[in-house]
Amino acid sequence: MKQHETIIINFPGGIISPGRLFDILEITEEIQVENVRFGSRQQLFIEIPNRHFETFTAACKQKHIKFSTAASESPNMISSYASNGIFTNDTWLSQGVYKDIFDQFDGKASLKINICDSDQSFVPFFTGHINWIASPNTHFWFLYIRLPQTNQLYRYPGLIYTNDVMNVTRLLEKIIAEKTAMFYDDVSLYGHFLQQLIDKTVKPITQPIEQVLILPTFQLPYYEGFNRYGNQYWLGIYRRNELFPTGFLKNICQVCLDTKIGELYATPWKSIIIKSIQLNDRHRWDYLLGKYRINVRHAANELNWKVEDNNEDGLILKRHVIRHFDKEDVRTYGLCFAVKTKSNPGIFGSVIIRRKVEKAAKLKSQERYELLYTPGFNPNSPDYILYRDNVEKEYLGPYLVSLCKLFYESKLQETVIAEPEINLLTTSSENEKPVFKCKHCLTVYDEQLGDPEKGVKAGTGFYQLPADYCCPLCDAPKGDFITATSQQLINAL
Repeated sequence: MKQHETIIINFPGGIISPGRLFDILEITEEIQVENVRFGSRQQLFIEIPNRHFETFTAACKQKHIKFSTAASESPNMISSYASNGIFTNDTWLSQGVYKDIFDQFDGKASLKINICDSDQSFVPFFTGHINWIASPNTHFWFLYIRLPQTNQLYRYPGLIYTNDVMNVTRLLEKIIAEKTAMFYDDVSLYGHFLQQLIDKTVKPITQPIEQVLILPTFQLPYYEGFNRYGNQYWLGIYRRNELFPTGFLKNICQVCLDTKIGELYATPWKSIIIKSIQLNDRHRWDYLLGKYRINVRHAANELNWKVEDNNEDGLILKRHVIRHFDKEDVRTYGLCFAVKTKSNPGIFGSVIIRRKVEKAAKLKSQERYELLYTPGFNPNSPDYILYRDNVEKEYLGPYLVSLCKLFYESKLQETVIAEPEINLLTTSSENEKPVFKCKHCLTVYDEQLGDPEKGVKAGTGFYQLPADYCCPLCDAPKGDFITATSQQLINAL
């Protein structure tokens, strides 16, 4: 029987208030939880013993601390805000612009939202469902939409003004959440649908896209240790086992409050960053790191990994491969490795180690893996290329070394990295083919896909369906299906 409840506390944009975090940790320490974790979407994970869950809940309510459980996870809005001033400089996307956008939201999100500077490779661009990427034009954004449970990307055909970011986001959250079934059957139809819906409902201020998004070459900055910038330091802290001692984090918050540091930052690499450390205060941070024996100089080939949140199996696999890399003295600069043990389309990485799940292995020794890489080794690409299949754990290291060699050989012929393959949100044509939709729930029957779950083969026309065919979502009879175009679907809403 499960002994703990996993609770998740979101930090929108990755920004953490030291005072708020101190309150959270104080409650956590009182119920004798010794360690907490940070997640890949810049949130906090805490394992609460079942016997203390009511106490924890009551204490959080008293201090107005909101949280969700793993079963009812509330997606976080992540951003590249933490990189501003240390990994990115001289862009129009300043900390003030970020905060203007964050202030428009109430801190809640029903879908994953990414807000990123285009001139950085610290935060992934397309792992959200709604992805805003700063364009070269001041205060205008690229918009990329990834449908839930897919790697299918749409791009809005224009640049959208900053003041319309929140309204467009809220519209998309609502329509995708309520009409999800409509979006999986016909890519082109619903590309038209989304674009027209945004234009008709929000009427955003836009500019034409004069140049497609050019992604920066992936070069993960070394995000650990003390680093000088200007007349200050920033400090990055990473934990090999992902566990941050509760007492250590409480002390961090106290030093921040004592030295008037108003923010610290969670990163997508499950680490934290503290900026604006004054030269005269460094000794306090050195003492704190020494007191808790915190190492802040790990090897670069250990920092460029993405492991699913709260996943010990993934961490074990990561350690296994890193040991082989260390033994062979392998260079991995410019690569990002991801371990995928679950069904998670939003995984980020240029090299993917994916556990096969067709036949569940009863023994660990029977588990097999796929090794994949992305086109051009671009970690922001949603597409994978199979490198090796049915690989045993003991052979992962040697094959990955070969894949690293392939990467550096391909670098000799490196070209500009453009946006991944997308579907444009474009206006519908006058001769748009009508589709058949249920008039009750708006589920679409796609003649090209058929309905395999009901025994209907791909390519079966609507009028060839058996008389007893019914809607797969609401069980309405075939006679309740009507024809519509994307414009008619919008009008129906």
